[in-house]
Amino acid sequence: MNNDPELNGKYLGSISQDFVVVADTLKEASYQVRKRGFSDYPIFPVSKIDLPIGQLLIGKTELATHWNYNVSYLDEFIQREIILGEGEAEFKESYKDPDEFCCLFVVDDNFTNFVYIPYPID
Repeated sequence: MNNDPELNGKYLGSISQDFVVVADTLKEASYQVRKRGFSDYPIFPVSKIDLPIGQLLIGKTELATHWNYNVSYLDEFIQREIILGEGEAEFKESYKDPDEFCCLFVVDDNFTNFVYIPYPID
């Protein structure tokens, strides 16, 4: 897998289409992860295939989306050594307000990266 920092149009389009459908569910899951004390850093691994990271929250067949959405958090990424060493401090520093932004960890053939998407304003 290559780690490309640019979210190209291919991903932006399909993720944006899905996000309209899943945003409320992801926002509520983010709130629950924080409220229940699991983590201050909820992360949503997103892939077209099954991922062994986190727990499946929304399968692509459930809501006719392009992607599967899992729910996880920073500690799992550290335990699985996806985030190493100084990466934890860098991640925390770059992490955006979880009430306003959704932290997606997008995994696909040619792209693996964290992506922040703003939740729609009610």
